[in-house]
Amino acid sequence: MTVTQATQPVMIVQDPVKVRVGEILARFKGDSSELIPVLQKVQEAFGYLPEESMKQIARFLGIRESSVFGVATFYAQFKLVPTGRNIIKVCRGTGCHVRGAPQLLGELEKRLGVKAGETTPDLEYSLETVACFGSCALAPVVVVNDQVYGRMTLPKVRKLVEDGGA
Repeated sequence: MTVTQATQPVMIVQDPVKVRVGEILARFKGDSSELIPVLQKVQEAFGYLPEESMKQIARFLGIRESSVFGVATFYAQFKLVPTGRNIIKVCRGTGCHVRGAPQLLGELEKRLGVKAGETTPDLEYSLETVACFGSCALAPVVVVNDQVYGRMTLPKVRKLVEDGGA
């Protein structure tokens, strides 16, 4: 008499990043000329470009992973690490610099506990600098997501962070 063991069905768990990237890639032809639009769509979906997504993109477009990585690191629009839900950008243009942008940036770094180019551990805020927003008449300028805050002062920056507007 033989005893057979009941076997449990094997569940295959798919990586949600691979699944989502696959859905995005399905909208493209697979031509290497589509690299930048594909990267933009993937970043739009995740807020950054996960490493595995770039490998998947390379396979789909039939190009080297190093080419995908090279393009992703060349253009400032692409992020390789997760960004915060709220992105705070401080203008470093001449007008803003002269009117106190370095002090505003310092205050934001102190209050958020991160340096420019970093994201808070809770992924709530990313702090960035921009060469110039072209809003010199409003200098110094801070942009939170898509909201422009002009003629900023240290008290206004403190209030912005305290009130959760940033």
